[in-house]
Amino acid sequence: MIEALLSDEIVEKFGGRFKLTSLIQKRLKEIIEGARPLVERNNRSHLEVVVAEIMEDKITIDWEKSNLPKPILNKRK
Repeated sequence: MIEALLSDEIVEKFGGRFKLTSLIQKRLKEIIEGARPLVERNNRSHLEVVVAEIMEDKITIDWEKSNLPKPILNKRK
């Protein structure tokens, strides 16, 4: 499942690998500190739960609050 994050589509959706990594780190910290997962745990590690949340569009970056420019998605044919 973690290999899914290597997809260029996912990386572009978040504006690059660094922003995606930052999102993962912040959510992972929340989960470790006791936040309720937004997907079924199913005996997965904290990291796998965070990746599942990202893949299922349960979490994302709030572009307005972050003051970061929203990425322009490249539509490939």
